Amino acid sequence: MLTTNPFDDDKLREECGVFGVWGADSASALVALGLHALQHRGQEAAGITTYDGHQFHSHRAMGHVAGNFDRDDIIRKLAGRAGIGHVRYSTTGETAIRNVQPLFAELSSGGFAVAHNGNLSNATKLRRELNRRGSIFQSTSDTETIIHLVATSSYRTLLDRFIDALKQVEGAYSLICLTSEGMLACRDPLGIRPLVMGRLGDAYIFASETVALDVVGATYIRSVEPGELIIVSDRGLRSHRPFAPVRPRPCIFEHVYFSRPDSIVDGSSVYSVRKQIGAELAVENPVDADFVVPVPDSGVPAAIGYAQQSGIPFELGIIRSHYVGRTFIQPSDQVRHLGVKLKHNANSALIQGKKLVLIDDSIVRGTTSLKIVQMLREAGAREVHMRIASPPTRHSCFYGVDTPERAKLLAAQMNVAQMNDYIKADSLAFISIEGLYRAVGEETRDDAQPQYCDACFTGAYPTRLTDFEESEPADQLALLAERYA
Repeated sequence: MLTTNPFDDDKLREECGVFGVWGADSASALVALGLHALQHRGQEAAGITTYDGHQFHSHRAMGHVAGNFDRDDIIRKLAGRAGIGHVRYSTTGETAIRNVQPLFAELSSGGFAVAHNGNLSNATKLRRELNRRGSIFQSTSDTETIIHLVATSSYRTLLDRFIDALKQVEGAYSLICLTSEGMLACRDPLGIRPLVMGRLGDAYIFASETVALDVVGATYIRSVEPGELIIVSDRGLRSHRPFAPVRPRPCIFEHVYFSRPDSIVDGSSVYSVRKQIGAELAVENPVDADFVVPVPDSGVPAAIGYAQQSGIPFELGIIRSHYVGRTFIQPSDQVRHLGVKLKHNANSALIQGKKLVLIDDSIVRGTTSLKIVQMLREAGAREVHMRIASPPTRHSCFYGVDTPERAKLLAAQMNVAQMNDYIKADSLAFISIEGLYRAVGEETRDDAQPQYCDACFTGAYPTRLTDFEESEPADQLALLAERYA
């Protein structure tokens, strides 16, 4: 059975979500609840690994958390007061059970499980070197590279071996690792991917987003700092900073789309930031219209902000079905053509004869925007003016977001006027990169040292792209084919 929407191939796919608990009874139940809250970050597969003080226990499955971790027999088998979990949408590696995380290996120091959100931009090079040294990989995931680097390190303690491994990788990572000695949680030095810490009684909890802490009743303490490595054991909590300090570059798209609106990212309410993005969009790109209409659900907060700033009434001119995620229908060409109406349907009684401001979070390939504009016109809309709550997406992401290669990004091939002609709107406008930075609380973008990773908009990648830069053209195509299959 398909567990993702076969018609929705026109969005940037969420990266992954990680969750970890140390020191709580029935840790696996808490991890399962936390993964439920992070389901939006990865809907392809889920897994949980626990430690009971003597043994590690794992269960991994394709599909959603519900249906795989809502059975008492599975939760009981995942015994222990410590556990980590992962929800996955593949960015590197094929869609297969062998790539479902947490990945686990028996090292010389004992069991080692890892859950990873992000993408290593030099994993192929490292994998090639490890293969030459005799390492045998069981998956095609870049995450397994970390396990082999830890296993082959010449340092004595597990902590030093782990730090040695991290100093060899490039790219983005938020990691939660479970060992017999304790739990390790860390972010890459630039803090590209998010990770937060909370408390539930005496237990420590780590998660990709604060909403997962809310769901299990935990208190938010703070974000794990970029480049910080936290160790939790029965002896308490210790913080290490093994990397030279650099200016952080967290992913700005967390504010635009990835995080749930009820999460706090880098100290800011995602919902409030998205409303402010809409307000900035209204200032930069006003239009005379009857209603502000969001593309649900991701366009709703920005549409509210646009409506409040412009004074144009907010209305639900499009109604979304929430039951498209699992389908028994085989996506034939005819069904694909009608697919947008399975997910979105125009509220024709409201919009007939009206001029609309249509708000969405982004345009990737443009196919969904084209269909939605067409749908609104067929429902009787007099004018459709599209406004986008992010700058044009002109570049691929190599840090854990599943974006198409540049050849399939509409904004990489067309200017805004050409994009407008393609989607057949009356007008099209995007928020500027400066407006986006104002919305997240910055006075302006520091072009010399940007405060965020905004490479998908600007092409200003914050790290080397070793695998992409060093591969031959044919190898690049193969790499892209694997990443985006």
